[in-house]
Amino acid sequence: MKKWFCASGLGLVMAASAGVQAADKIAAVNVSSIFQQLPARETVDKQLENEFKGRAVELQNMEHSLQTKMQRLQRDGATMKASERSKLEKEVMTQREQFSRKAQAFEQDNRHRQMEERNKILSRIQDVVKSVASKEGYDVVIDANAVAYVSSSKDITAEVLKQVK
Repeated sequence: MKKWFCASGLGLVMAASAGVQAADKIAAVNVSSIFQQLPARETVDKQLENEFKGRAVELQNMEHSLQTKMQRLQRDGATMKASERSKLEKEVMTQREQFSRKAQAFEQDNRHRQMEERNKILSRIQDVVKSVASKEGYDVVIDANAVAYVSSSKDITAEVLKQVK
């Protein structure tokens, strides 16, 4: 029985030491830092701004028109004929609903496109992280933001950034 306990204890010690050896193959990378430093990110931001510029201008014009009508209604509503006031109120309501729908669609489309482009960049970063990890012989790469401390010799952020650019 003692031999069995000794054998199982020895097995646990060996398994633990194998785990410690595997820990030597861990690196860290700061993905958010890489993302922020990429020139491609600024290019994508400008591209998306140009892509949505027409719709943004249209929304601004709609908002200005709506505000003008609402101010006119508040200012002159008491002195207008009932039919004229009613007509203007209906126009304001209709325009407000149209503006709301278009603004919501704009926000959704813009957010969707930003996520698409962000995911493309992050995918590229992930591919380079895999390449660097494979080349350097790391078994595990952890995001540096999720770790309390990492030795600079285990941080592959600079290498990944160099290859992604």
